[in-house]
Amino acid sequence: MRKEHTPKGSRKKEDIEFEIDFYENILKETPNFIEALIAVGDLYTRAGSWQKGLEVDLKLTRLRPDDAIVFYNLACSYALLNQTRPALSALSKAIDFGYNDFKHMREDPDLENLFKDEQVQEFLAQVERKRKTSKRS
Repeated sequence: MRKEHTPKGSRKKEDIEFEIDFYENILKETPNFIEALIAVGDLYTRAGSWQKGLEVDLKLTRLRPDDAIVFYNLACSYALLNQTRPALSALSKAIDFGYNDFKHMREDPDLENLFKDEQVQEFLAQVERKRKTSKRS
């Protein structure tokens, strides 16, 4: 689930569709309106339009090339589309840019299939070991 958004089950399908239309209309006039892009990307994901969500997330990475949450959301989009390598790359960048909510990450249903991959598990174990070591210093 995308970081810092409303839980999936709390919105009705009609509400989500209405909100998608609302944000898409805003984006027709102002295509780089970051807050609208973030909102519609989240809504696409909630609606199961994962490819559209990915396209929005890719655009956001160009507009905010060092934003940890943007890259975290990109990792979620890739994971939902079963694209493990790009998901791991985006997750690595999110961590490099300061993402550190590992508890949320491990519990995020959008990343569930990603954690089935041994390489991803090893990568996260290394990151968490490094993080614990640096906290002691």
